[in-house]
Amino acid sequence: MKRFVILLVIAIVGVSASVYADTSTLIDFSKLVADQSGQNAATLVDFGQSAGASFTTAEKAQMKTSLALENWQVRLNSSARSVANQELSYTKAVTVNKNATKFGGDIVMGIRIHFPESPYNAFAEILPPFDIPAYMPANAQDTQGSKFDSYGVVKNVGTIKSLAAEVYGSNFPNGFAVVLQNQNNEDKTVFLNNLDFDGWKTLQWVNPNYINDVRNRDIRKVPLYPQATPYYKLVGMIVYKDAQQQGGDIITYVKDITMTYDKAVLSLQRDINDEAVWGILGKREAARRQAEAAKIGNLQVLRYLEQQKMAGPNENAAAAAASGGN
Repeated sequence: MKRFVILLVIAIVGVSASVYADTSTLIDFSKLVADQSGQNAATLVDFGQSAGASFTTAEKAQMKTSLALENWQVRLNSSARSVANQELSYTKAVTVNKNATKFGGDIVMGIRIHFPESPYNAFAEILPPFDIPAYMPANAQDTQGSKFDSYGVVKNVGTIKSLAAEVYGSNFPNGFAVVLQNQNNEDKTVFLNNLDFDGWKTLQWVNPNYINDVRNRDIRKVPLYPQATPYYKLVGMIVYKDAQQQGGDIITYVKDITMTYDKAVLSLQRDINDEAVWGILGKREAARRQAEAAKIGNLQVLRYLEQQKMAGPNENAAAAAASGGN
């Protein structure tokens, strides 16, 4: 009887391992619509606090950015990054027709890439305007740093079972991949599929090393505290061009990216609140958040300074008039 109960428990656990893996949204681009200020309020980051004392309060007030769709960058690889190609490669917010059979009326990310015409390999990275922070707090009461959860970050991720993206294709033969980063700053490039289809399609990568049967898994015990919660965050997306493929403009659209995975840690009720006693994770995550904020702030301050150096439209008009309109 005892042996039967043990086998029954193993069978139940084995089924739950394959059926009850969690699925979470890594990022939904329809939620990154800009408001009247040109920014997305949910993902707004104020980097003015990282600026030096030489900046005025008014200048620091302008030093804000977000994951609004048109803030993302399309960066070609170095050999393909001519001025003309780079200028014609960008993202924008696009509204799907209301009568569309899928995602009607939703706003998605539109991507234009201008690859070189020359017959050699090239690729383009679609990158957020800043390195998405894993532990930035949403407000003063947020002690978990959850501002970007589902806005490019998924936490408590053990083994990834699958990764999927809703992509709109126009029969381009180019490849499409997603780049992730874990809590150890290790990048993982996941190739999903080619874009040689018309309309919306779910591009999916299924982990070939995922083990469904718990009896075949390498089971080991790990310390529960003070281990940091494992996570994955979005680094960007990549579109590839093979040397044999035609260059020029590539147009595609992306609605969202989702991840199916095993939980790294079960949320068990414990007799003692370890974090309340020791506060180790809180201090560790606070230091990481501060480092992430400083990194983002320094980069955005440099971009702000470079933007101030650039000639505005009035200055360009004045220069053209002074040169006789040439």
